[in-house]
Amino acid sequence: MEPVTKKREYRDDYTDKTLYIPGPTEVREDVIEAMTESPFGHRMDRMTDLYTTIVEDTKEFLGTDNDVVILTGSGTEFWEATTLNLVDENVLVPTCGAFSERYANVAERLGKNVDRLEYEWGEAVKPEDVREALESGDTHYDMVAGVLNESSTGVRNPIEEIGDVISEFPDTYFAVDAVSSLGGDYIDIDAHGIDAIFASSQKAFAMPPGLAICVVSDDAYDREAEKGDSSWYGGFRRTIDYYDRKGQTHSTPAIPIMLAYRKQMKHMLAEGHAARDERHREMMEYVHDWADEHFAMFPEEGYESQTVACIENTQDIDVAATIEEVSEEYDMAFSNGYGDLAEETFRIGHMGEHTVESIRELTDAIEDVAEL
Repeated sequence: MEPVTKKREYRDDYTDKTLYIPGPTEVREDVIEAMTESPFGHRMDRMTDLYTTIVEDTKEFLGTDNDVVILTGSGTEFWEATTLNLVDENVLVPTCGAFSERYANVAERLGKNVDRLEYEWGEAVKPEDVREALESGDTHYDMVAGVLNESSTGVRNPIEEIGDVISEFPDTYFAVDAVSSLGGDYIDIDAHGIDAIFASSQKAFAMPPGLAICVVSDDAYDREAEKGDSSWYGGFRRTIDYYDRKGQTHSTPAIPIMLAYRKQMKHMLAEGHAARDERHREMMEYVHDWADEHFAMFPEEGYESQTVACIENTQDIDVAATIEEVSEEYDMAFSNGYGDLAEETFRIGHMGEHTVESIRELTDAIEDVAEL
């Protein structure tokens, strides 16, 4: 088959754009500079110093006693790993947007029996519906696969309450995709029966892309050990046991990105998890007030994301043209709606190192270009 894509040579003269997309987001200069250290071996003592630092600092920041795994790859590596590690046959996936649907699709591709608990895009998953699905019928679910922050719709699902429900079913495990919110939206992981929760470095952690972070409960570790077969790359036993023995990763990691992670995690610890959560809440409230003045919020009321605003295009502006003009005139990038919502909505990522002041610069630019 003739390839559609032709080579487009990467140049040296691109204009930097300030990122307000749902990720990647802006990265501090000293975090970028941390990646320029000379290479060193991933089996050296220096690597043990680096990896144990980022793992233990992550535990401290998140306030968890559970194990932390940090691997080279996208956070969505753990769509596959959690499914392989925790599911024998049946998995329940509440779907309310593109990424929860992809989680379900991954499980199907891995040969699991998937039941969807379906919601309209923009609606949030309800704990009582999860309870009914677990209680009714003859199907035993090995795992419920949830999405904390459905960035395609700007919905923040009530994962804490859902976790409390699933905790009443001790043979059902709970895995949570928090790719676009962990680090910018506080969640008490240990208190709500979450067996695995995972994220990507380039979202609310405000680091370069390339690392996947997963917090793993003792129950999840034991479940995989009992189950016998699991993911090779993202296996809980393989990664955690290797860390316990060597203080390193079992496979060659992207060391430069881990150096950036180390630097950024020090910034995050200095700010503190509660303060970081509050700053993200302030940004969310500012964007919601702005959206209510000029447009409307797309998500179900009371379930809005703390890191990604999905705004309904009630003024029928040309979303694609507005994005392009804001990019050209102001060197700022924000996002259209996802999939079929491309012109019906647009999205603003208010995560990472952004502040209300920097978000206001974007909304001012949108007002100017769209003549609001």
